[in-house]
Amino acid sequence: MGNSKDRIKFNVGGRIFETTSTTLANAGHDSFFGALFDDDWNLSPPKEDLFIDRNPDCFAVLLDLLRTGDLNVPANIPERLLHREASFYGLLHHVRTAKWGPFDGNRLRLSDSVKGIAPGDGTAVRAGPDGGCCVAHGSVVHVFDWMLEEHCPINLDYQRVNDVGWIDSDNIVLSACEKLGRGDGGMGLFSSSTGDLRYKFQVCHENQVKSYTAGALSFNQDYKIFSSCKGRSNEYGVGVWDQITGKQTDFFYESPGWSLGDADKLQWLNGMNCLLVATLFPRKDNCYISLLDFRDKNMVWSWSDIGSPMAIDEKRVRDAIAMEDSNSICVVNEFEDLGFIDLRMYGGSVRWSSRSRLMKSKMPDEPCYPKLALHEGQLFSSMNDSISVFCGPDWVLTSRLRRSYGGSICDFSIGGDRLFALHSEENVFDVWETPPSPII
Repeated sequence: MGNSKDRIKFNVGGRIFETTSTTLANAGHDSFFGALFDDDWNLSPPKEDLFIDRNPDCFAVLLDLLRTGDLNVPANIPERLLHREASFYGLLHHVRTAKWGPFDGNRLRLSDSVKGIAPGDGTAVRAGPDGGCCVAHGSVVHVFDWMLEEHCPINLDYQRVNDVGWIDSDNIVLSACEKLGRGDGGMGLFSSSTGDLRYKFQVCHENQVKSYTAGALSFNQDYKIFSSCKGRSNEYGVGVWDQITGKQTDFFYESPGWSLGDADKLQWLNGMNCLLVATLFPRKDNCYISLLDFRDKNMVWSWSDIGSPMAIDEKRVRDAIAMEDSNSICVVNEFEDLGFIDLRMYGGSVRWSSRSRLMKSKMPDEPCYPKLALHEGQLFSSMNDSISVFCGPDWVLTSRLRRSYGGSICDFSIGGDRLFALHSEENVFDVWETPPSPII
């Protein structure tokens, strides 16, 4: 860091501002102000005042944010104007961090509800990396920025969207059903701002391009995309594509007596360098959970309830999520009872924990199946119109997120310091945020 007494003047829209290198360094190298520093954080100020043809009132707010870490917005500055200016200077993350506290499931507060245009069940909601989200509804995906303003929707012309995921803030991947007679379906990369198709991901089988239905999606840190696939011939399994080139790089074929192509959920495990593949009831009569190692095309672990005695009050596994820190897989049934399978035992049994049996008498006429998510060491489980938060080594129920409008929660997603919950009956999604910690 250079000398904190190094000063620089800005002329912003005709107003003069003076600050120090220490304050500007708080913006980070990737910001507008980061370009004024060298790699060693030495300030290289211009010989004259640096003129910036932007809004001076917003600049004053953002400069104060860099000085103090607090966001104080006068009533005469519209929120959208401030966010637009923050985006120009590369300070959106700073604004969001000051506006919302660090994500904590036990401190979440309902901040907004956004009602969709079309009624009926949504397919999925996915949180974006910058605080926005996208909602798949039938053949249409609605994309929202972090201000919750909708961009151009992505329309697949009556092909049902099965899953959706964010590559980055500018690109979204969609998986869709094959449309018989047209050869459409599969996966595509779309612009999150315009909805335009950038390219399609193809499946090659025996050196021929095949039409297919793509299902659950997952991504890893090596820019790979994974998707469950169902083709007309023998293309049942999990495909792998390169995010950059869009080319298929691998395919793990489904073995007889198992299920991969119909998977409900994929999850990449960084520590184990494996992919969790879960096919769950009611998509299949039985549940199949496996870990795939693509390096040697090996199924390194698997579990199924085939042949297991099914107690009436436990029903079927409805969702599953791997927990690498504890070498286990957490599952949930329709009563939100959590179960745990030890990954160190091949084909072990489920150890159920009966936390919510009292909810059996409160089941709605058309309940949505529960979903699981793991974030920042906290476990989340949706059930009817609420989301439960579990913490600690024994996964103790610590809080519930609930509201009465919109019906049961059919899906939820966490990302960009927000939790998005999609309701089934009114096609509305809720936005939950963690308020900043009080200043003592």
